[in-house]
Amino acid sequence: MAFNTVFSFAVVTTATLTSFAGVLFLAVLQEKSAKQVSGGVFFDTSTSAEFIFDGEDLVDATPAARSILPQTTGKSGFAWGRLLSYLEPRFPDAAEQLKQIQSSGHLMLTSTEGVGLPLLLRAEYRGGLTRISLIDTESDAASFDVDGLTRRAVQEELDQLRATVAQAPLPIWRETALGDVIWANARYLDLATEALDRDEDLSWPLPRLFDRTASSQGAQNQRLKLQVRPDGPARWFDLIGCDDAGTRLGFALPADALVQTEGSLHAFMQTLTKTFAQLPTGLAIFDDQRRLAMFNPALTDITGLPPDMLSGRPTLVDVFDALREKSMIPEPRDYRSWRSQITDLEKAASTGFYEDVWSLPSGQTFRVTGRPHPNGSLALLFADISTEVTQTRRFRADLELGEAVIDAMDEAIAVFSSAGVLVMSNTAYSDLWGHDPAASLGQDGGVSLVCDHWRTRSAPATLWDRAEDYIATIGPREIWSEQTFLADGRALTCRFMPLAGGATLAGFRATWATNAEAPVLSGTRKTA
Repeated sequence: MAFNTVFSFAVVTTATLTSFAGVLFLAVLQEKSAKQVSGGVFFDTSTSAEFIFDGEDLVDATPAARSILPQTTGKSGFAWGRLLSYLEPRFPDAAEQLKQIQSSGHLMLTSTEGVGLPLLLRAEYRGGLTRISLIDTESDAASFDVDGLTRRAVQEELDQLRATVAQAPLPIWRETALGDVIWANARYLDLATEALDRDEDLSWPLPRLFDRTASSQGAQNQRLKLQVRPDGPARWFDLIGCDDAGTRLGFALPADALVQTEGSLHAFMQTLTKTFAQLPTGLAIFDDQRRLAMFNPALTDITGLPPDMLSGRPTLVDVFDALREKSMIPEPRDYRSWRSQITDLEKAASTGFYEDVWSLPSGQTFRVTGRPHPNGSLALLFADISTEVTQTRRFRADLELGEAVIDAMDEAIAVFSSAGVLVMSNTAYSDLWGHDPAASLGQDGGVSLVCDHWRTRSAPATLWDRAEDYIATIGPREIWSEQTFLADGRALTCRFMPLAGGATLAGFRATWATNAEAPVLSGTRKTA
């Protein structure tokens, strides 16, 4: 009796619980149906990401799904490419599998290990629409571990990072191991849009702007020229690539200003090179380590040093040793002590005070000049002044010969320049007039002072006034002569004649006069 009572109670209890579960299940189904009818996936509060596509055009998406595509625009097929760029690193075969969704009808993929959290990709094709779902298998557990403030802070930081990358002024993109561009920022997309016709839109995969081999050269910079359209401007970029989670990030740094500056510098250096090549002076520029950094062809012509030796960037001491071997420096008595003076030469040249003339045993003469340059560099200039020195020596020899000829004449000679300055006289003139104008040439050699000296040592006469006017006259003149007497009674024959360039020659010849010819002068007078 007791057993039957217990059994009956158990049966009644089980039936009651079963009825309650059935009612609860029907209520849940009705609520879910009401949600689906009221708003579609737009009002879906689940944490999964749901997409509905008509071909490659986005029709509908949940808020979680739209957060994956923060930069989606209204361009046709653009959201599809964004979604594929998100799926490709996590599901390598997603693009190929989704192309076959119309024939297969459904698709289920699992994300590869080691790339983010494990994800499930579920897709189905029904009624001409493709529904794609992304399910995070650990979303429920994660939602209990992170509080709302933390999620908000993470979301704000994520939005800032996305905005920063989107507004970066340089192209940034991500590519697969096969070279397909699966993500790009706004600047990259702007350049890619320029390459399209006006009626075309961006599609998946994104077009490649830079050569793949250039973007896979490691972290080293590589400069490339980009011309998006044949009739458009050329742009220069420095490419930097780095591996990241099985894909590769590419950065293109704009280098237009740098290329333009380098071009201007290159043109300037070519101008300097051509100028240096045409200089008759040998030029050698040493850097701050005193190694030869630049030289011109004239240096090899003057010194005879081989170009291959100079191209090897020898030191300053090596250059002087090579010059000594070719006897192109003054041979000192003690070469070691002279070589130790190179340090003094270097110090003097670095401060801008070095200049020397080298007279070589071969008869050549060099003028060596040292000049400091910025950053501690040093420039040495080798000028061959052999012709100049030879001409100067020849001129001096001719001048000395002319003076010797004039000094050998009995007639006293004085030469005045076109400005009336006494520039030359002989020994007979100094003996006659009692002074040597060469000792104070240009100071008391003016015609007025010289004529006053002549007056003091001769008899009063108008000759000297006429001579002063004649010497100071500029223009055509006639030769003339006149006789007067010196203070000691000698007769003085004076002649004046014009020379080339407006110069004047004055000649004097003194003879003893007879008593009848001699003027009456104070003091004692000698008789012939």
